[in-house]
Amino acid sequence: MKIAYTSVFVQDQDKALAFYTEVLGFVKKVEVPVGEHRWLTVVSPEDPDGVELVLEPREHPVAIAYTEGLVADGIPATAFVVDDCAQEAARLAALGVVFTQPARAVGPVTTAVFDDTVGNLLQIQSMND
Repeated sequence: MKIAYTSVFVQDQDKALAFYTEVLGFVKKVEVPVGEHRWLTVVSPEDPDGVELVLEPREHPVAIAYTEGLVADGIPATAFVVDDCAQEAARLAALGVVFTQPARAVGPVTTAVFDDTVGNLLQIQSMND
């Protein structure tokens, strides 16, 4: 058994696709119309056959309450591994990404948390040397 998909609930699929590809650097893998929305996934260019991140429409009331609750409590919806968290945070900040937690060492990792512009907080992290 392996993980094939994981999801984040997004307020706007077009805006999410632009942010996740143009800012974060993921690559669109699948886009299939499903009613008024799409089955829309992105992958890491470093692992195009790896886990797909589904940019799931945030329509259901439970999804809205869930994502709003996470954001209100400052909890990231998911985390991504990067080679150098501080360097990646600086790159993203230069692109206008808003951070709720700047890069900081937390035990064996450095983490940073930012707003994905479509209703979520995301975390990046890297191992400390």
